[in-house]
Amino acid sequence: QVQLVESGGGLVQAGGSLKLSCAASRSIFSINAMGWYRQAPGKQRELVAMITSGGNPNYADAVKGRCTISKDSASDTVYLQMNSLKPDDTAIYYCKAEKRGNPTYIYWGKGTQVTVSS
Repeated sequence: QVQLVESGGGLVQAGGSLKLSCAASRSIFSINAMGWYRQAPGKQRELVAMITSGGNPNYADAVKGRCTISKDSASDTVYLQMNSLKPDDTAIYYCKAEKRGNPTYIYWGKGTQVTVSS
């Protein structure tokens, strides 16, 4: 079992920046991928960015060029640096971890609110 705790959300003006953090309760060495999803009111949860255990990132088209995902295995933490924020980025941001295998385990954090004002 892995608990994920997000932090770093808040209220920011359009064009501003935020850095989200996701701390895992234990080593992420065995985790195949970690990253971020978001869910805006009335919309489905969607991918923002994921990073594999090998450090390969994958970004949603909506955030490419504006967001950078990174991880620190020493502290079992994944980060999401978000720049040039837009009102459309307003959502609850959830951390996700995947441990692939038979069976596959999916873990979610409780989320952190990001609000971008125009």
